Parts: sequence; C-alpha cells; structure tokens
Amino acid sequence: MANRIKIKKGLQIPLLGQSEETLRGRITSEFVRICPEDYHGITPKLAVKVGDTVKAGTALFYEKNKPDMLFASPVSGVVTEVERGEKRRILNIVIRADKSTVYEDFSSKQVVALASEEVKKTILDAGIWFLIRQRPYDVVAAPDKQPRDIFVTGFDTAPLAPSYDFVLQGQEADLQTGLDALARLTAGKVYLSISTKTKNKGLRDAKNVVITEFDGPHPAGNVGVQINKLKPVNRGEVVWTLNALDVVIIGRLFNKGIVDLTRTVALTGSEVKQKGYYQMVIGTELKSLFSQNVTEGISLRYISGNPLTGRKIDANGVLRAYDAQVTVIPEGDDVHEAFGWASMSPKRYSAGCTYLTLKKKYRLDARLLGGPRAIIVSNEYDKVFPMDIFPEQLIKAIIAFNIDKMESLGIYEVAPEDFALCEFVDTSKLELQHIVRMGLDMLRKEME
Repeated sequence: MANRIKIKKGLQIPLLGQSEETLRGRITSEFVRICPEDYHGITPKLAVKVGDTVKAGTALFYEKNKPDMLFASPVSGVVTEVERGEKRRILNIVIRADKSTVYEDFSSKQVVALASEEVKKTILDAGIWFLIRQRPYDVVAAPDKQPRDIFVTGFDTAPLAPSYDFVLQGQEADLQTGLDALARLTAGKVYLSISTKTKNKGLRDAKNVVITEFDGPHPAGNVGVQINKLKPVNRGEVVWTLNALDVVIIGRLFNKGIVDLTRTVALTGSEVKQKGYYQMVIGTELKSLFSQNVTEGISLRYISGNPLTGRKIDANGVLRAYDAQVTVIPEGDDVHEAFGWASMSPKRYSAGCTYLTLKKKYRLDARLLGGPRAIIVSNEYDKVFPMDIFPEQLIKAIIAFNIDKMESLGIYEVAPEDFALCEFVDTSKLELQHIVRMGLDMLRKEME
C-alpha cells in the first residue's frame, strides 16, 4: 500500500470554469510556432533555416553549450520564418504544417534491453530531453549530471487543472514504458506522487517506482512540495522532475519509435462557452479554439496554462511547450466598481476574512486590485505555503541577493510555481514568482 502524506497548508481557489471530462476533438493550425524561451536555462542555436523541410522529430535548434541537446519539431512541414527580438534573440520558429504528419523514424526499443547511456542518447537524439527538468534552478536538466533521484507528479491541484485520470486513459502502456526509461537514468529511486482520489490504474499500479499518495489542497500537486516532503534537495545534489503527461511522451518514443508531441489539453475558464478536452501538438495556434467559443463584448485574459502560473497570450497565441491547460478569464480592465476594494459585494472572493466568502464558485478576473508596496509581515505566506521553508525570509534574501541566506533558507528546493499562491494572497502585491525566478537565475550564474 502506498504511503500517504497529508498537506494541511494551501488554498483551493474556487474558480468557475472547470473543464467537462469530454474529448471534443483535435485542433490543428496551418502554422505552428515553437518558442525557445519556453525551455528555461538554455541558449538556443538554430539547426534549420527558412525554407528547410522538416519532419516531426527533426531538430529545430540545440543548446549552444550542449550540442547533443536537441529540440524537436512537433510537426512535419516547411520552416517559413524565424522571428527574432532584441540582440537577434530567437522568439519563434514558424513552420507551415503538412496536412498529414510525417515522422522521423527512431525505431522502437525495448527499454529493459538498454543501458542507461543508451536510454539517455535515445531521448536526446529525439529532441525531447526538454521534458526533464532539474532542481535546483528549475531549468531543463543537464544530461551530463547524475540525478540523485527522479520525481514524477501524477496529479495537478492548480485552479481548474486537467484530470490526469481522464487524460491518461488508454495511455497506461506508454506511461509505464516512460517510467521504466526514467528508472534507467538514475542510481537512486523514481518517486511517483499520486492523489488520494487518483483512479487511473497506470498510476496506481505503476512498477519500478516508489508511489506516495498526497492529500490536501493546492499546492499538494506541485513537485516541489512533494520533493520537500519526501526527500529534500541539499547543496550539491541534483534531482530531475517531470509530470506524468510528459512521461507518456517519452514512453511513446520507445514504444512507437516516433516523436509525438500531442497533448490532451483542457480548455477551462469562466468565459469559455464549450469547455472540454482537445488534442493538439505544442505550438498549435489557438484562435480556432477561441473563435465563437468565448464571451463577447468584454476584455479577456487568455492564458496558456493555469490562472496562477500560466503565461499570458493573445487570442492568436499558441499552446506553450509544457502546458496541458488553456484558460480564459475576464481581464477586468473594463470594470468600474462603486467603493472599489471597500465594496461588500457577494461577488468578491477573499482568501482571508476581508469579505464574507460564500461556498460557491467565483468568476474572478485578472485585476491586481492594488499597487506594489513594501513587504507586509503578516504571516499570510505561511498559511498557504506547506514546505518546511520560511517564504518571507527567503524572498527578502533573494531581493538582497544574499547567497548564504538563500542557501540556508532552502532556495535549492523551490521553483517560481511554489510561490504562486503566496503571490495570490500577497497584501504587498509583489511579483513573487518573478523574484524567485530572478534569484534562481542569479544563483545559477554565480554557482556554475
């Protein structure tokens, strides 16, 4: 029987717009855009040029300092444009997709017959190594570093998050193959975390892993919380992290010999008319998904990901590399309320006791409802932060860039997403996720 860990601190934000567990079809677009900035911690170098023909699995670019780390095209077609920003930074690689996908053949392999280096080379050559991330620093994992352990999260507790039970239906064989491959990549253990509500047999009966049940509100589904409760990261140690949906993509590679970057994506949010699940590859343009399917006449916030940690996109945006959720909520910039924050409207939600909060779902918008100010020490972070870390002190140490303090306060264990709830309840209106990302990047530059 799996061990069980109860998470008491946290917050389940009662948002309107949960997706119905219905698969509504497949979304395709004429053009697919791949954004290298999705893969944090790498410096991209192009492996293709405008006019090149590519297959699904062909390398589009590679990591400048690790040329064997390739990044695959999710579709076959012709490279039509390389969009660049300041200092010629690569913003997007645009591909006109074929109507039917042609795949690079990597040949199927039996994981049990492969050595660790062969498994690693297969994933690198296929251009899907980016699915594996590492702590510390929350960046794409360095393949030349040996992980102490690998942590896989098998559920998501973020607002309006997709159901892994639903998404993984019929993909249990690929999931197990992916877990078997990960077990070859570490001399330590592969920890698989599931929810007490998890029903999928592929997760419940997984082999070659240590299964732990987690019970509690968000952020119980964050891999950082799971690492903290199972086996924290110390200075000098490296662990790798994935979610179960990405493990499936690795399993497909070994079982089918192709790179299939198709995701089953939950369309969520209070402003979506027909919610449900749609299949699409990463980089797919989402305008056909939103067309006549969202509230009209008001300003909207389109998000690739969940409302707490997702990336703001426009109505013509694309599905970003790590996301299995797309959300649409009101922007709120066209709302004018009498008495402002002092209004006692029952439509207002409060994580504390500022307003009378009812047991119902709320149609929240993207307004900040206040301006940035000095850090107010009120213990509000601790109420929603379940890790054995002092969040306020860590944030202050990052702002001051006090490396010794950052290390002693546990920065090696955290990622920006672990502070998303703190940011939501923050009276000071600070961009805590940005601060943590800045601290991790500075520390990585200093230490490596």
